[in-house]
Amino acid sequence: MTRGGPQEPDPDPDHGDIMGRVTAETPPEYLSQTAEPVREHLAAATQLETFLQGAGTLSLEQRMLLVDQALVLLEQNYVHLPLKVAMHAVNPVQRLRLIRRQLEQQTAATMPPEWIFHAEMSKVFHSVRDLHTNYQLPAPFAGKIAFLPFRVEETTDGPRPRFLVTRITQGFSAPGFAPGVEITHWSGIPIEQAVELNAARFAGSNVAARRSRGVQSLTVRSLSAHLPPFEEWVTVSYQGTDGTARELRENWQIVNNLPPMAGPVGEAALVMGMDYEADEISRANVMLFAPHVVEQQQAVDSGQAPDSAAGEVASTMPQVFTARTVQTPSGTFGHVRIHTFSVDSADAFVQEFVRLIGLLPKNGLIVDVRDNGGGLVWASELTLQTLTPRPITPEPFQFVNTPLNLRICRSSRSLSPWVPSMEQAVETGATFSAGIPLTPEARANEIGQQYFGPVVLITNARCYSATDIFAAGFQDHGIGTVLGTDDNTGAGGANVWGQGLFLTDFPVAASPYRPLPNGAGMRVSIRRSLRVGDRAGTPLEDLGVVPDERHRMTSRDLLEGNVDLMARAGELLKAQPVRELTIADLTRADGSLRLKLTTANLDRVDVYLDRRPRTSVDIPDGQADVTVPGATSARTVRVDGFARGELVASRSRPL
Repeated sequence: MTRGGPQEPDPDPDHGDIMGRVTAETPPEYLSQTAEPVREHLAAATQLETFLQGAGTLSLEQRMLLVDQALVLLEQNYVHLPLKVAMHAVNPVQRLRLIRRQLEQQTAATMPPEWIFHAEMSKVFHSVRDLHTNYQLPAPFAGKIAFLPFRVEETTDGPRPRFLVTRITQGFSAPGFAPGVEITHWSGIPIEQAVELNAARFAGSNVAARRSRGVQSLTVRSLSAHLPPFEEWVTVSYQGTDGTARELRENWQIVNNLPPMAGPVGEAALVMGMDYEADEISRANVMLFAPHVVEQQQAVDSGQAPDSAAGEVASTMPQVFTARTVQTPSGTFGHVRIHTFSVDSADAFVQEFVRLIGLLPKNGLIVDVRDNGGGLVWASELTLQTLTPRPITPEPFQFVNTPLNLRICRSSRSLSPWVPSMEQAVETGATFSAGIPLTPEARANEIGQQYFGPVVLITNARCYSATDIFAAGFQDHGIGTVLGTDDNTGAGGANVWGQGLFLTDFPVAASPYRPLPNGAGMRVSIRRSLRVGDRAGTPLEDLGVVPDERHRMTSRDLLEGNVDLMARAGELLKAQPVRELTIADLTRADGSLRLKLTTANLDRVDVYLDRRPRTSVDIPDGQADVTVPGATSARTVRVDGFARGELVASRSRPL
């Protein structure tokens, strides 16, 4: 292997999965990580062997404390325990009890190395295949990533799957090694077999999710979520750019990850749904492959006009959204990539989404949530209303009925709606509480439809949590076609709480929660979500969202900005009608309201004043005048548009 000058990766116009999350509350050290400091930071990375020599300071008592706290969370709080025991034939509670018994038989002199303890704890949490439910390793693993200086992705556009290098860190080079080269073997193992072996170690809840994680973890891993790789280096066999078969030996490197942003506080902190590991990997990929994206946020935070790449619409949330116009063989359409729902303000998120789609073509919109690990459930569910005239029904959430969960709900006003059903369960023996939405239905419908063209949603197996909920809501409300690049989404159907929330936010008597040592952490799915509409009552966990249409990622997608994927989305959009419903003008006169409407592909409108029906008229395409009597004291008007009896457009205005 040789190392030369900087080698720039091909730009990806929608940033792939490398976007991080930055806000005004982000620590200054993150915002200082522009391209040059990041290169220096990576150059100072520690090799795995050196890092492990200083790892391990937990006492025997601290290990017992970690096991005891894990038992509390999994046995008394974990909402998916009945499902996971049945679906994956596991018993994590008994495994923890056995670990506890083994610790009781050890002494400080005889206890095994700390990494073995962490391996056992990790196995317990990974056994339930739930990316919400994590054992987060303490110092010195916390906040670290292990990485190789390139990224590998899978394409299935030939007779067999192929694994291509798609990104290389700046400053790294090797003979014939560049984006587009095909990996054939991984440390002597055929690459597809290596991916399957790798996937077995990670907690994807369905086949598609596990394989996707198996590919991703080939080259980057969060040490907070997983132990370091077993091997100190990998030997990569590849077909070089010159057609020559070559091998590259590369050591695993350990470095501090970019820090996370400050999360939401108050009630919003209780309605999070996020894949912890995906968030860690997202920030790692920013550091490794796209440090320049931080500069966009720096400009916004310093009061400058939002910056953007060529062809993009500048966003005030450049680490959350990428908006652009895409040219396809079927026409020109809008494309919005939502990189994360992890924001402090759901209202600000929705406002920026609405502003961006208002600047894009009106004849079709591609909403792309691939690799989005979730975030604030409110942000995902409040966005749905902007894309459909149909009323949105937020997903209901349930607790598992345990005495401790009942005590927690009784201690908090915001959780009181779940209390009656949990108290009743003492008599009925019901496993779960009543299902109650986290998002108030009134908020989920308060601004209504904002985009009137057809919409396609693109998903993959790394969509998780709040993004699963968004995709399920999109499908359950018939908003448009779900186009998946995998057979399922990641299937994370829950609201997640960290152990620290139980400790600090719910002052129950004789609380069983204790502070964790050395920066260790644990998270658990606390409330499970259920789907609505035709799939009402179906859990989202493990099942995920099955797309309506399937697209296999091609090598052109991986190396040329998703060109074939966009073409397929364009075909789906072109086949759908474009609606228009605009209130061009309105006036009051003689107690009546006169509306001047502009419509397309509608045959009838119904007019509501203050949410009460007032008139219904048949209309032609183009301009139409509608007079509504009895409007003297009305404060709002809503016009619903129909085509062949189906509600297809809706527009509201204050008066």
